[in-house]
Amino acid sequence: MSMVRARLIVSGRVQGVYFRAETCDQAIALGLTGWVKNKPDRSVEAVVEGSRDGVEKLIYWCRQGPPNAEVSGVSVAWEDYTGEFVKFNITY
Repeated sequence: MSMVRARLIVSGRVQGVYFRAETCDQAIALGLTGWVKNKPDRSVEAVVEGSRDGVEKLIYWCRQGPPNAEVSGVSVAWEDYTGEFVKFNITY
């Protein structure tokens, strides 16, 4: 199975709507590792590693997010897989 890494920047109304917590839950359910955090510009950033299928499913989910989110965009940068993460968590 091919392992991949992606860096996501999610913009819109994505802070204060449980976006990080829900992203973390989704990533864990998909067997992914990495982290998610709020950025000062009110966007959310995530670095995700795992199977291509799992990462693509998380990207698809991030395009809508949790019920109170209003996602205006998701930028995806594919990076080299490193295997550096043990689990997925929220970073501050």
